[in-house]
Amino acid sequence: MIDLHSHSNISDGLLSPAELVAHAAAHGVRVLALTDHDDVDGLAEASLAAKLHGIQLVNGVEISVTWKKRTLHIVGLNIDPENEALKNGLHAVKQSRFERAKLMALGLEKAGIHGSFEAASFNAGKSILTRMHFARFLVERQFAKDTKSVFKKYLVKGKPGFVDHQWMNLESAVRMIVNSGGEAVLAHPGRYDIRRTNMLLLLEEFRALGGTAIEVVTGSHTPPQFVEYAKYAQLFGLKASQGSDYHGKGISFMEMGRLPALPGNCVPVWRDWPQMSEMFMN
Repeated sequence: MIDLHSHSNISDGLLSPAELVAHAAAHGVRVLALTDHDDVDGLAEASLAAKLHGIQLVNGVEISVTWKKRTLHIVGLNIDPENEALKNGLHAVKQSRFERAKLMALGLEKAGIHGSFEAASFNAGKSILTRMHFARFLVERQFAKDTKSVFKKYLVKGKPGFVDHQWMNLESAVRMIVNSGGEAVLAHPGRYDIRRTNMLLLLEEFRALGGTAIEVVTGSHTPPQFVEYAKYAQLFGLKASQGSDYHGKGISFMEMGRLPALPGNCVPVWRDWPQMSEMFMN
């Protein structure tokens, strides 16, 4: 019923914000956060659709950051999309994404794959240009059978389309979210190539900067990881979030409406949200 991580075609999802909300409603979701990558332009459309479908929409965003030469993602929940500092910060990230895309295309060109920038830009339309738009092009041209295979073959470190990009630092991302009235959540921690020592350092720094929650139940986590990150949440006094990380049919880890419940020892990130008590009292 509660899904706090999803993507529309404003970033790298397949559905428009309105279509995404309709899809969520059809799959039993009652509370949905739209968390497009580094962009909040879909929230107004999603809000109108949410009223139509009787869904509680949570204004969200997913910000790319660099921490110890690793790319991490920080989700902001209950942000104010009109906050000037947030809008300016996201605009700068979108510009850096465009520059990264040109370098990715250059790498693919050297590997004999032509026209990737133009095709990815066409796939993106008016949305921000992401690796997923390149991945779809490579699947369409049959360089790989699916997007997961594309990333392994072309878009990760050591492969032709990989660009070692410097994103926003962790402090700036958390500060932008908090100053816009939101809560900062470490997204899908189980996906990062971080051993326990560095995970402890990351969570300590994240908490000290004002981060308040981590995703425990998410589409890319395994059941053992649900338990593992529930323990991390307890250890650091962080709240727990959950989300499918839905992007669309065929490119998602999990369908909407299929999230298991948070482990019983977790404090839900939504526990004290006023709109949640209103939602479930109606």
